[in-house]
Amino acid sequence: MKVLMLLDHVFPPDTRVENEIKALAFAGNEVHIACLQQQGKPLVEQTENCVIHRFPISKLVYKSSVAVLKFPMYFNFWRRIVKSLFRENRFDVIHVHDLPLAKVGLEAKSKYGCRFVLDMHENWPVLLQLSTHTNTIFGRLLSSNNQWVKYEVEMCSKADRVIVVVDEAKDRVNALGVSAEKIFVVSNTLNVEQFDPIERTDFDTRLFRMLYVGGINYHRGIQYVVKALAILKSRKIDVHFDLVGNGSYLDSIKQLIKELQVEDMVTVHGFKHFSQIVDVYESASVALIPHIKSGHTDNTIPHKIFQYLYAGIPMVVSDCNPLERIVTETNSGIVYRYDDANALAETIASLYNDRNRLYDYVKEGRKAVIERYNWAVDGKNLCEMYLGL
Repeated sequence: MKVLMLLDHVFPPDTRVENEIKALAFAGNEVHIACLQQQGKPLVEQTENCVIHRFPISKLVYKSSVAVLKFPMYFNFWRRIVKSLFRENRFDVIHVHDLPLAKVGLEAKSKYGCRFVLDMHENWPVLLQLSTHTNTIFGRLLSSNNQWVKYEVEMCSKADRVIVVVDEAKDRVNALGVSAEKIFVVSNTLNVEQFDPIERTDFDTRLFRMLYVGGINYHRGIQYVVKALAILKSRKIDVHFDLVGNGSYLDSIKQLIKELQVEDMVTVHGFKHFSQIVDVYESASVALIPHIKSGHTDNTIPHKIFQYLYAGIPMVVSDCNPLERIVTETNSGIVYRYDDANALAETIASLYNDRNRLYDYVKEGRKAVIERYNWAVDGKNLCEMYLGL
């Protein structure tokens, strides 16, 4: 089949989208992807697995995306792109990444007779509800949560297939009235062929290091980690926190680190590619995923959890439903209540005082990735879904 993907940001990088393209191309499909222009990249690029079509966008049109259900400027931008690409190609499927551009995919289905696949990376209505930019007075005027909820129900109901990233998200979409038969789980699992496992033999080294890698905003829960550090410091427990990533809440986290006087316990690395922080992974005693529990985090899963499992790094995670399920199932770490810094500090202290337990948590994790939580399995699920189209 000939597939057109819509992605409303630059590409690459996007690990999930790259994995999906490779899987579909390997199965014999011709994949094109329409995305936003990236400085220094050609407008049209033929890669090994797909054709990338990049389109320049003005700041005004890009910023209008938050109000897309009230004002059609952003939809119109993508409608012109889809029209131009269908003029040159006969696509069998339009594959839309995430909810905002779903209407454009549905219109293409009606106009061009193609199949419409909606790939839901997130619980978008809740994500917007939690976002800083939609919680200002102006933001609330531009983005109505009730409107997004109704839009999601309509788009999922009219799509030929809906892809979600975890079982919990499938249950949620099914509860909206969408048939379970057309909802497929394609998770954010690890492509083990592209990730070298790290041998874990050094949990008894003198410094107990905690690792966080990812975006830094309020809802990632890093503030509770910093508060837990202050508690540990008062108990004279010598741990170190490696914070890798960037985001809108980083300055607030730095200020909290200063206020609680734990600067000596934290290294803020900023954004780094994996190749730049292999040594940080190797020295980590535990990896933290402290996300705040919400309708968003209860219905998605970070790619990093599968990296940690395969790398043999024990985890301390908050009680978001998918995190708790996977860590408990694989016996790869400890779960704590997401908003309880004291519980987090106590969990870390218990591991600090009994490091032999860390070895127990790595035994099943890598095995679980090799047998189940890997992209070979999820890529197969994606391709089988396409065969059903």
